[in-house]
Amino acid sequence: MKKNIFAVYISLLLFSGLLCSQEKVKEKDLPEKHREFLKVTSYIMLKQEKDVFLQLTSSRDRDAFIETFWKQRDPTPGTPKNEYKEEHMRRFLHANKIFSRGSVREGWMTDKGRYYILLGEPTSTEKFYGTLGIYPCEVWYYYGDPSKGLPSYFGLIFYQRGGTGEFKLYDPVSDGPSRLLIQSKGFAMEDYESMYERIREIAPTLADISLSLIPGDIPFNYMPSPRNTILIAEILESPKKDVNPSYATHFLSYKGIVNTEYMTNMIESETITALMEDPFLGINFLHFSLVPKTLSVDYYENNDQYYCNFTLDLSLRKEEEIIFQYRKEFPHYFEPKNIDRIRANGIAIEDSIPVADGQYKLVILLTNSVGKEFCIYEEMIDIKADDGKPRIIGPFLGYDFYETRENVHVPFKLDKDKLFIDPRNTFAVKDQVAMLFSLTHINQDLWQKGLVQVRIEGMKPGNPSIKAFRLELKNYPYRRVLSFPYKFSASELTPDYYRMWISLVDGDGQTVDKQTSRFIVTRAEAIAHPIARVRLVPYTNNYLFHYMLAHQYTNLENFEKADEHYEKAYNLKKDYSKGLLEYVNFLILRRNFTRSLELVDKLAGDENLKFEYLLAKGRTQMGLGQYAEAIENLLQANELYDSDIRVLNSLGFCYHKVGQRQKALDVLKASLSLNPKQDSIQKMIEEIENKR
Repeated sequence: MKKNIFAVYISLLLFSGLLCSQEKVKEKDLPEKHREFLKVTSYIMLKQEKDVFLQLTSSRDRDAFIETFWKQRDPTPGTPKNEYKEEHMRRFLHANKIFSRGSVREGWMTDKGRYYILLGEPTSTEKFYGTLGIYPCEVWYYYGDPSKGLPSYFGLIFYQRGGTGEFKLYDPVSDGPSRLLIQSKGFAMEDYESMYERIREIAPTLADISLSLIPGDIPFNYMPSPRNTILIAEILESPKKDVNPSYATHFLSYKGIVNTEYMTNMIESETITALMEDPFLGINFLHFSLVPKTLSVDYYENNDQYYCNFTLDLSLRKEEEIIFQYRKEFPHYFEPKNIDRIRANGIAIEDSIPVADGQYKLVILLTNSVGKEFCIYEEMIDIKADDGKPRIIGPFLGYDFYETRENVHVPFKLDKDKLFIDPRNTFAVKDQVAMLFSLTHINQDLWQKGLVQVRIEGMKPGNPSIKAFRLELKNYPYRRVLSFPYKFSASELTPDYYRMWISLVDGDGQTVDKQTSRFIVTRAEAIAHPIARVRLVPYTNNYLFHYMLAHQYTNLENFEKADEHYEKAYNLKKDYSKGLLEYVNFLILRRNFTRSLELVDKLAGDENLKFEYLLAKGRTQMGLGQYAEAIENLLQANELYDSDIRVLNSLGFCYHKVGQRQKALDVLKASLSLNPKQDSIQKMIEEIENKR
């Protein structure tokens, strides 16, 4: 029982997670200014945006969200003026003032107010007031935006139903021409032609649009088409079509991680990821290239340089648990003569990390301190265990190769060839299409007789562009992993969307593995490709990769794999103190105190880790039952830092074991005052008090 308590509290010291769930705040309970915001934006706000807004719990977060909401719609984000917001507010105030007349509701809530807010001032209007035989109505004509699904020209009818009250929107399908006629008796409900002719006698220009909101589009048999209802639905959705709701969900997910001052400046990005086995290390790496769609830069006058400063935060998550995370800085300085090229091309932040087998959610957060901007990328990735069978890794596409040193690890590199990546996979006529792939687990027979077949086809019907070639494996030096860089001119292909197939075929003509990729060839003569920012990692530092994998496998509770990588990392560089400390703490977690005792004293000379050394030494001795020695080291650690619950809990346990119960209670209660949510410590206190 006591051993179980010890194991539980040690685990709690090494693993912690925070799971937050949000409940919606009722709209009526919001502060007045935030209720007003929801009212003003009710016709243009996406459901996802409102859901997120109602889950925010502080006015500060809501204010930041409101600013972000308007920035997402700003047509000129580089200027201080937000034309969209100004126009929307003008329409809202106008609608509230003008269309409240003759209505018991506020002007923005009326049909006229709603469509004025959505579409703005009509191009022209036609009013039918006092027209004999027709209820009061008016027609608003608009030029539509085809990109939002609207016809190039259409009209809307607003009429007084029964001749009184506020003006309602007329729907040719659900209302029908009979609603416009004061005297509709004598007409059969389905006799649209007769009703059309009657309206035509009274108001010729109203007759056509009473059947179709698109002028001149008289439907067959004069029966109003459902296209009218679709048009009205498209109008309602039109202001929401250009807004990507992901920013809202990201706002909720990362408001505690991203500084509030950044939250209002979320920008889109282009991102590509790839899983590649490093042929030298035999380790799977996740490679990625992320290109922010907009770039803010500043000027450093003292050095006559422009600069931007990126910080990359990456995490691998399994459900709510973070399996691995790291942070890296990517500052970028450049001369004034390069500013136009940098702005036109953009900057790609590239990196790679070793990944353990499993399924994860990849989250990449990139912030730029210049402009206080950030972007987010999320993807589910699946790293399958190596089955030892021959397979193709790739293909990966870029616009050129760069030959690097063999003894360094670089993102998107196989052997010596580093691929220049553009996440859009789009090529201009003058570009090179560079492809890179590798084959792994190639045996001698497959190497002697096998080949790779490559086929590229346009996806547009009738496109004659087909490129095909084959590569015999024996023409390349034999290795367990064979790498293939290949490039050709995009001008060999006509502009189109393309699919590429790569097949590994054995000596009997059987397909062993097959992979595909897609890319685009445009009509443009040239395309601006992003400028990559990368960090080279010499293979002499490969111990860092094993520590990363060990950390991941520990969090996945695959302790056998974790121990294997910790041991590899330690043997590759025995004087790396931070890694050794992590290894020692892992050994303590696994209750391998004998091995921990062998290693822990190697940390004794590092003054920067003195506290952690004393704590690890004390916990190792505690695990071996050397309680008096453990107390001595833990007390020294407590002198350096007296508010660490790991030290206090370990001291309490040791005092309890040597019979000093009052001292045990004192330090355990001190720990509980620092963190009341420690059930195992509360139980230990109760056990000691009961024994007294």
